[in-house]
Amino acid sequence: MTNLIQNSTTPQDHQRAASNAGTPRPDGSHEFRTLHSFTPRPAQARVLEYSGGPMGIMAVPGSGKTFTLSLLAARLVERLAGEGKLDDREILIVTFTNSAVENFRSRIGNFVRQEQGLLPGVGYRVRTLHGLAHDIVRERPGLVGLSEDFDIIDERTATETKRDAVLSYLRQHPEAFASYIHPDFLANFRRIEKYVIEDAIDIANTTIRVAKELRVQPHELLAKLRKQSGTWPLLDFGLRIYADYQRSLFMRGAVDFDDLIVLALQALDADSNYLERLQTRWPYVLEDEAQDSGSLQENMLRKLTAGHSNWVRVGDPNQAINTTFTSADTRFLQDFVVHYVDQARDLPNSGRCAQPIIDLANYLIDWSSQQHPHLPKHMALAPPYMQPTPLGDPQPNPAPGNPAVYLFDRAMTPEEESHIVVASLQRWLPQNPEKTVAVLVPENSRGFHLTEALQNAQLPFDDSLLRSASATRAAAQALSTILSYITHPQETRYLEPVWSEVWWPRQSAEWAMRNTEADPFANSAATDGQRKAEGVNRKSELPEPIVTFGRALARMSEPEAFLFPSKTDWLNSITWLDEFEGMRELAEKFRTDLRRWTAAIVLPVDELLLTLGNDLFTKPSDLALTHRLAILLKKLGEENPTYRLPELAAELDNIAQNKRRILGFNEDSQGYVPKPGQITVATMHAAKGLEWDRVYLLAVNNFGFPSGSLGDKYRGERWYVRDSQNLVAETEEQVRQLHMGTLDDFIPGKATEKARLAVAAERLRLLYVGITRARCELIMMYNVGRNAERDPNQPAVAFEALRQFVHAKK
Repeated sequence: MTNLIQNSTTPQDHQRAASNAGTPRPDGSHEFRTLHSFTPRPAQARVLEYSGGPMGIMAVPGSGKTFTLSLLAARLVERLAGEGKLDDREILIVTFTNSAVENFRSRIGNFVRQEQGLLPGVGYRVRTLHGLAHDIVRERPGLVGLSEDFDIIDERTATETKRDAVLSYLRQHPEAFASYIHPDFLANFRRIEKYVIEDAIDIANTTIRVAKELRVQPHELLAKLRKQSGTWPLLDFGLRIYADYQRSLFMRGAVDFDDLIVLALQALDADSNYLERLQTRWPYVLEDEAQDSGSLQENMLRKLTAGHSNWVRVGDPNQAINTTFTSADTRFLQDFVVHYVDQARDLPNSGRCAQPIIDLANYLIDWSSQQHPHLPKHMALAPPYMQPTPLGDPQPNPAPGNPAVYLFDRAMTPEEESHIVVASLQRWLPQNPEKTVAVLVPENSRGFHLTEALQNAQLPFDDSLLRSASATRAAAQALSTILSYITHPQETRYLEPVWSEVWWPRQSAEWAMRNTEADPFANSAATDGQRKAEGVNRKSELPEPIVTFGRALARMSEPEAFLFPSKTDWLNSITWLDEFEGMRELAEKFRTDLRRWTAAIVLPVDELLLTLGNDLFTKPSDLALTHRLAILLKKLGEENPTYRLPELAAELDNIAQNKRRILGFNEDSQGYVPKPGQITVATMHAAKGLEWDRVYLLAVNNFGFPSGSLGDKYRGERWYVRDSQNLVAETEEQVRQLHMGTLDDFIPGKATEKARLAVAAERLRLLYVGITRARCELIMMYNVGRNAERDPNQPAVAFEALRQFVHAKK
């Protein structure tokens, strides 16, 4: 490894980067100073010649598909303007993630302003699929039996509702899965209980997702199930949870995000005149990330384009990495391209990677389709191949490192693997302070172990891409809670949550140390801050003095007597404070912070949010999130001049409740910018869309990247389940067959076999994504896992194939 670490990309790279500063780049990775000097690549020019009809585009990593699609949208807006139709027509752009929504809006806005001198925000609409469905339903809710003020349940509440239903069912039916559990584990059920609950939740989620995809209600499936012979415990369980969940939504008068898509389709089916108006309103539909399209999305966009057929679909099936846990299916884009082959286009040129890395990625495509031992060809990677940029392109491919590709093929424990990476980075970082580097892992847990090793070595790293969605929303909720109070300082109902849900958890460790002996609630206090950080709200576990003081705050009749006392200090009336050591000091400290936050209301909203964030957070990831939210609220204020602080506070609350999924914010990676001299630690999933000068791919073994063979390991196949069945896959197949009318053709284990191949194909695509994150240097390694003595992991079959390819190239 020493040779590899001491060499890096050449000084010519820095000269090239300097000479290209400010030059238009066809991948759109840097903003142009002017679009008029932009010359598209030949492949891009073919796309930009589009005038109408169906067009499918296959785009390789780093080819600038977002830039190209944004520029096409801007030119179509110009066409509408030339026809005098901007008053009642829009170009509709549908994309996969919410940060991509912001990215498209920004780019298209810049293009229409620079190229056409038009007003940004007019003549185009950018939405996620859920955002589009929300627009359709919100405009005509009566078509689907909803009131004008219908509510959308946030994902956190939906998750908790399903979990509660699962736990309730298992308490009443503890034997529900007994027939699937190996007898050895039935005798010691406590050992596997938490895993059974996890699997039960996955089964319930899959049942609900698939049933909604099929547009079928629980009572319909349960009626069909009663007509089947035999017993079907997985189906019976999943459908009863589905029924309980839908009943809970009905009682709340709410829908969830999956319901939105189904309801939008129902609305389009219910009123042909409404559908025709939408087809006229959106004369061109551009679909980004089409490899992640599912049947509902396919159906909705097909209806919206049926009147004019102006449907552009862009994607890369080789980067479809969500298919095994969502309804996404690459066949929709692939079939579309084949069906409309005369207007199919490729974007094959990429300036991201050095040539040896391009060669490696292209070899993986060939190997998977020609030599993979288990995958059928239709599940393998497929062309187009990555090609370097043409000679004279303003984004030339970077010079390769020496070596550009290195496969470390020594069997290591996870700890040894981490040690090797840390030692490598300790040598490389000081020599390359101006370059970016990432360590990419298959799953979060491996990333957390690595960050511990980096922290012990005192190396600078950023693990914000490892954060869970709940942790991100918890940080947003903390800011939202305080902002809501500042907006309504006279209403004490906003004050109590600031105390108990935001301010107190950040003081709880100190309280616990002071009151461990005296306070019987101290042990729960010691962990409450951690629970808050994880987005868990358990007021019942707060120390009694904290709860009591919160109630007193909520009952307070004159808030100013607490915040800014003149003659009477409200705190003096709470006589019991002195019975608990440090309690009065805590209350005084809380009041001081409230005064500072209230005084900051005169600041612009972005500065106000940054002020709150600096007081609340110490983690770099939380501070980075605060910065992103501050920018977003500032932009919302600029786009909506009538918004004042209450409206912006409401928008922040939408983010915290994950309703911003509709409005344009999410916890994905597209707002992330790698920093030179700082190690990014992320999963390969989170790294999609990003790039670094040097990339380490860890744990490329037959557990993280199985090949589809029976001898490999699969996360979906629990060790305690009979016959190595994947219970989630078996349940999904049962739901689909029951929907067709009968379970007579169901064969146990067949769905598990299909799931193995589906996982193998998706993990191969994930490996392809990991490889194509590297610009100049790529280092791959594997580990034997934590049970090496009993059952060591082996290098992934793909790892071995790539190792042989690299060796042959030498």
